[in-house]
Amino acid sequence: MTVAAEMQVTLRLPTRTLFDGQATRLTAVAPNGAFGILPNHVDFVSATVPSVATLTLADGSEAFFGLDAGLLVKQGHYVTVTARRGVQGDDLESLRASVAASFVQMDEDERQARAALSRLEATMVRHFSELAGPAQ
Repeated sequence: MTVAAEMQVTLRLPTRTLFDGQATRLTAVAPNGAFGILPNHVDFVSATVPSVATLTLADGSEAFFGLDAGLLVKQGHYVTVTARRGVQGDDLESLRASVAASFVQMDEDERQARAALSRLEATMVRHFSELAGPAQ
């Protein structure tokens, strides 16, 4: 592997790519604690926990991402992070507001979907019992 000043970082969600670009440093949180990755870091795979991931971009600026649990794969000069949910913020305070707004809405949507599924299951059970006829 050649020595590099930057690495290609991709943050992926199930429905879209949250970030795809060059970075000089990435920090994330695994179940056993926070860690950092530089471009020439050894290859590895790690689970990640719901937390803030920080990228130091090639121009020296920082990008902040609120990510749900996921998986990080570092291979060569490429890092791919996959997560179920994620948002980007300009700074930590705006990220906090974005996470609160979007994750709370997603949780409410999931709760409504689970309630609708429960009603559907109850209706199917009722219809099956009607098909079977009265108990003898």
